[in-house]
This record gives sequence, structure tokens and C-alpha cells, in this order.
Amino acid sequence: MPTDLKELYRVNPSVYYLRNAHIPSCFLEIQGQSEISQVDLKIAKGKIVQITPSNGENTEDIISYDLAKKLVFPCFADLHTHLDRGHIWERSPNPNGTFAGAIQAVINDKKEHWRTDDVYRRLEFGLKCSYAHGSQAIRTHIDATGPKGLATFKVFEQLRQNWSDRLELQAASLVSLDYYQSPEGLALVEHMNEQGHILGGVAYMAGDLEENLDFLFKIAKQRGMKIDLHVDENGDPNSRALEKVALAALKHDYLGQVVCGHCCSLSVQNTETSTRIIELVKQAGISIVSLPMCNMFLQDRKENTTPFWRGITRVHELQLQDISVCFASDNCRDPFYGYGDNDMLDVLSQSIKIAHLDKPYANWFKSVTSTPSRLMGVSSGMIAINSTADLIIFSARYFSELFSRPQHDRLVLKSGKAIDTVLPSYSELDDLIFSWI
Repeated sequence: MPTDLKELYRVNPSVYYLRNAHIPSCFLEIQGQSEISQVDLKIAKGKIVQITPSNGENTEDIISYDLAKKLVFPCFADLHTHLDRGHIWERSPNPNGTFAGAIQAVINDKKEHWRTDDVYRRLEFGLKCSYAHGSQAIRTHIDATGPKGLATFKVFEQLRQNWSDRLELQAASLVSLDYYQSPEGLALVEHMNEQGHILGGVAYMAGDLEENLDFLFKIAKQRGMKIDLHVDENGDPNSRALEKVALAALKHDYLGQVVCGHCCSLSVQNTETSTRIIELVKQAGISIVSLPMCNMFLQDRKENTTPFWRGITRVHELQLQDISVCFASDNCRDPFYGYGDNDMLDVLSQSIKIAHLDKPYANWFKSVTSTPSRLMGVSSGMIAINSTADLIIFSARYFSELFSRPQHDRLVLKSGKAIDTVLPSYSELDDLIFSWI
């Protein structure tokens, strides 16, 4: 019996066992059991064909790998990213760490640098990182106004084609909602509809928000398009765009998918207000994606002042109402967040610590796997018989181990075959980033 899992890279057998795997029971849909189940998985022709409790016996003459209780997860799905902005921090840092500073820095960088090769290579760099870390699907929001916005969409579409055998890629537009009522905005809608993209944007609390939402839901309903919005990314308790979105969805009897990201102000509103808004969100069938790493970086930032709130939304209260809640990477090494590597384990680990998601852990493992996978329509995100063997094998055996070390030595299987998990070198982008300094 081979003991070194790295042999999978060389051998890549068509049929084999993964013995003594520790799998979170939530991924096996085992009810009333402990948080971890110890099982054997039989992989054949890229699929999981058998799941049995580990008993130490090996009666079949089939190659087996003893995981020795290593944790196994289904592959990740990253529901909210900004790959087009990624990895520009060195040439366009945030001058003061604020939200306004981030917006201006990206505007300036886009104007100065966003040519086809620059966008393609930075966006693909993010894909390489995400793939090596074990993601199977990514949705990116794309700064979509003007000619450069359309050009970025075309870059994304080329990458989507080039990466179609490795990752499910989805794109949502990022514009102010009034943009859709302009000729340029309507042209963008038609292009996105033709390409299967998602209607996105920022729902600002402006006087015409209700009118803009009415227009958005009408065009989405007419074309059968999904909606994915940035909402209430601030600490103002009077910012209630999430409430407006929910009311618009109900008003238009919109049955398509609506995802709202950030929703930070919900956490600084009083209990009566937040409870009422959460109930509307539930009625409207809206899913929520929280971006705690970026929002910790930006929210409540004041010069020479220690931040005292965490910037995230009320994830516990939302989940208690059976509202789908996901966590995602958001920005990566750009003016909105100067760190990150499109690693969903890092997202999960930090989210657990920021939002106290450890009682129990199992309530939240699906928030970076099966829940976003379902919303993206890519897979069940579960470990089940007849499901594709898209798996991540960590060196950690227990959750405390998993969230205490980076797990850079993880093994990623796609259709049962081990992939190359070597991360791209930052030096690949040197000529783009440092030639401008």
C-alpha cells in the first residue's frame, strides 16, 4: 500500500481507494453523527463509486492510499471576487486605507494601465492561484463602464474558454445601477445576456435607488438573467439598500437568483430594523455573500483611531432564518484589500475567527463549498456516490489543526486525478507592476 499520496501525481490510477479519510459529516449528509466521519472512498474513472466506514480491511486487489485521518473536503467555490483589479497593489496602493481611497486608486490604475495584456495576465494569475488552492468555480465582478469595461469582459470571455477544462468561470458587471438606463448600459446588458453573464452593480442609497432597482428587475426578468449586487458596504445604520432590493424583488415577483454581497450596515442597525430586513430577505429568496477579510480592512478605518467593529454582516442571524450565506475572497492584493491569494481555506479560516463560526464548525463548511456551488450551478458540492471526485486532501486531521496551519501541502484531485498545486510566482507579473514605478 503506497504511503505517500504524492504518488498519485505519477501513477494517477483509474481505480483506487482513499482509506481512513476524515470527512466532515455535513458533506456526507450523515445526520445525528459526530462532526467528522472516518470513511473509505473508492474512486473509479473520476467518480466516487463507494463510500464505506473505515474498518481496516482491504479485500480488493486495488491500489489504496492510507490517508491516516487526513481531512477531505469537496472543492471550493468562490462566489465573489474582483479578478480584474487583482495584484495591482505595488503600483497603485491605497493611499490611506479607506474605501474612498480604494475607489480612486482603482480608477487611476484603470485609466493608466488596463490594456488587454495587463488585464489578461493579472486575471489569469488569480485563476492560477484559485485553481492550485482547490477551487472548482469562481465568479468575478468586472468594472464594466465605458470601452475598457467591455474590453475587460472580452478578456474574461477568452479566459473562460481557455480555462473551461479546469474551472467554471462566471462574471457579473460592476456599475452604478443608473448606468443601465443609458445607451451604453443597455448595450452592455445585451452583450452580457448573449454571453450568459450576470447583472450586477452597486446599490447606492441615493434618491433614485427605487427607480433604478425597478429598471434592473424589469430587464433581468425580461431576459431571464441572474442578479448579483454590492449592497450597504458601509457602517451607516441608515443605509438600507438591502431592504430596497428585497422589496423590489417582491414587487416584481422576481423568481430568478439574487445574491447580495457585503450588507455591512445590517450589523450596525438596531435589532428591530435588522430583524425586519432579514425577514424581507428571506421572503424574497435572496442569498447573501459576506466578504469579511476585505471589510475588516476597509470598514471603520479612521486615522490614528483603533477600529472597534468587524465590518461583516449578521451571518448568524441570516443563517438561522435558512437564508443561504456564503463567504468569498473579494479583492486580492489591490487597493480594496492589500492581501489575499484567492485561497478559500484562508477565507474560511479567517471567517471562522472573525465571526465566531466554530460552535459548531459544521454549520459553516458549506458556505465555501456546497452552498456557492449550488448557487453557481456547478455541482452539489457534496461527497456522494456518483459525484465527481473533485476533492481536497489536507495534511490536517482535525479542525483545530486545519485552522492553525496554512495547509500549503494540500493535495487537490480533479476528476480523481492529482493536479499541480504549485502556486504561480509573483515575479510573473513584475514587468506589468514594476515597470510603472
